Amino acid sequence: SLRGEMSEGRYAAGDKLPTEAALAARFGVNRHTVRHALSALVDEGLVRTRRGAGAFVAMAPTDYPIGRRTRFTENLRRAGRFPGRRILSIEPRAATAGEAAALQIPEGAPVVATHSLSLGDGHPLALAESIYPCARLPGIEEALAEGRGVTHALSRAGVADYTRLSTRITAVPADATQALHLQVSEGAPLVRTRSLNADPEGRPVEYGTTWWAGERVTLTLDS
Repeated sequence: SLRGEMSEGRYAAGDKLPTEAALAARFGVNRHTVRHALSALVDEGLVRTRRGAGAFVAMAPTDYPIGRRTRFTENLRRAGRFPGRRILSIEPRAATAGEAAALQIPEGAPVVATHSLSLGDGHPLALAESIYPCARLPGIEEALAEGRGVTHALSRAGVADYTRLSTRITAVPADATQALHLQVSEGAPLVRTRSLNADPEGRPVEYGTTWWAGERVTLTLDS
């Protein structure tokens, strides 16, 4: 019955299903039987459960291409999703050794770090940290604060176009904070990407780390 109701659209992707008690009462069975049925739907990929929150209709994974011109808004729209981004923080600070090496700036040089949550159709897809070199991008902090996206902010800072130099992909478990933002269980599989974007002259302008909700995104590599 639940499988049919999901296929008919009564429960859409991301919707919460009734509680175990409500389902047990509706179908006249005990809660053990309900758990067994939900577990079968989880195994089929139709439902996901979150400890303490309940059972939800699973979203079909979003195909997200990674290539030389990776743009979040364009990628989501091509996949038929409505893109969104929530800025969590914008922090000016000194570059760490790893950030400085990636951005080809001195260790301790001023950078702006942003933390954001990317959404597809209102559902969380990814957490991201992006690092921008201040000396190379005058006014970047103010441009990022406008909240109109990375492409707009870099354009305001004098970078009319940028391309991806490299992407490293690793699987990692979600920590407590990531699980809270991405609405997954702590320890759930995430796909972590570390990327470097450069201006037309090849100078690095953004060093980013993104943690993707593994069950909601399929990363594809564009040649």
